[in-house]
Amino acid sequence: MSDLLAARSQMAMSLAFHIIFAVVGIAMPLMMVMAEWKWLRTRDDVYLTLAKQWAKGTAILFAVGAVSGTVLSFELGLLWPEFMRYAGPIIGMPFSLEGFAFFLEAIFLGIYLYGWKRVSPWAHWFSGVMVAFSGMMSGVFVVTANAWMNTPAGFELVNGKPVNIDPIAAMLNPAAVQQVVHMTLAAYAAVGFAVAAIHAFMLRRDRENLFHRRAFVIAFIVGAVTSVLQPLSGDFLARQVFRYQPIKLAAMEGQFETERRAPLRIGGWPDEKTGTTRYAIDIPAGLSLLVHHDPDGEIKGLNEFPRDEWPPVAIVHVAFQIMVGCGMTLLAASLAGAWLAWRKKKLCDQRWFLTFVMLCGPLGFIAIEAGWTVTEVGRQPWIIYNYMRTADAVTPMPGLIVPFISFTILYIFLAFVVVFLLKRQVFESPRIFRPPERTKP
Repeated sequence: MSDLLAARSQMAMSLAFHIIFAVVGIAMPLMMVMAEWKWLRTRDDVYLTLAKQWAKGTAILFAVGAVSGTVLSFELGLLWPEFMRYAGPIIGMPFSLEGFAFFLEAIFLGIYLYGWKRVSPWAHWFSGVMVAFSGMMSGVFVVTANAWMNTPAGFELVNGKPVNIDPIAAMLNPAAVQQVVHMTLAAYAAVGFAVAAIHAFMLRRDRENLFHRRAFVIAFIVGAVTSVLQPLSGDFLARQVFRYQPIKLAAMEGQFETERRAPLRIGGWPDEKTGTTRYAIDIPAGLSLLVHHDPDGEIKGLNEFPRDEWPPVAIVHVAFQIMVGCGMTLLAASLAGAWLAWRKKKLCDQRWFLTFVMLCGPLGFIAIEAGWTVTEVGRQPWIIYNYMRTADAVTPMPGLIVPFISFTILYIFLAFVVVFLLKRQVFESPRIFRPPERTKP
């Protein structure tokens, strides 16, 4: 394995691991404060128990996310020193603000965990709101920095060096808003469905348990609302990719030839040697219609670009198909839930629906991993699009296979710890029944 491949593999593995905890840190506090808000309004102790239980889970995942996030910070500097030297003065601001948001989140999470009965109920709830807000803002700043790597802005290049740096313009780069909205919605949808799936699983075994019934409803609402909005944000983001990174869009769709009335491809396998995408189901003019809102709109194909600037087409196309497929399945589950609610059916009593949601549990996380694959692999061979190639940013230090193997072992160990702790958290959840049934501890 070359040093470049080892560095890229280590970075990919670190991001794939950390992103799970990052999105949980964004979405879990929202459900936590929703449960506490319901308790403050109704004084129903089930919601209070739920808020406390979710707070414990949030604390476990926050701790692991903090560790993996710190590792990523080191890796940026150690594995990609040329990138940091070039980009640091331009996108240092969002990274600094992300650090501020992280400290804010840690402070208010401490108050939330240890402030029960030490501060007023509404002040305690406000501390939870701040945890949710600062967790979301951490994600916003990180995604803003990543968006800059896709659409660099806020500087001029003179003699190969960035000058006239405007950090605000860099933060407000052309991809920032679309990427931030898409990623934030993805976080809420993925975690909402994952939590709903856990409680759906428990409800299939313990249907009358109020703890799981109310947890399921809150989590499903969060996942359903955001999964319905997600296709709209995806449409905005895809049109932005077409405008600023047409080669990435061509790889996403397996589009080799430039054409009008370009089809929307479902599935398929791009063959770079023959310049075709085989086994796909083509929807005539679908891609042109989505990108241009005009069936006669022109889509640039990969053959328009130098061969050495193509990303790995098959990886990008398949990852994109997986992301869209998972998102559409979550949308279908959301619409099924809305249909049941419209018919005044209790979601928790529909066994087939609980099974459907339970099966959807991992799909949000799979979609996020696939989406980041599209974002990162689709930008290759550039680490800063059109400015710096990934091969030029890697450290000259040899032997990068050693830290790659070391961090792989670390992440496997952390994964076992998290699974063990969360398993205890889920299966030791309380059993709460309506007053006439409250006979068990």
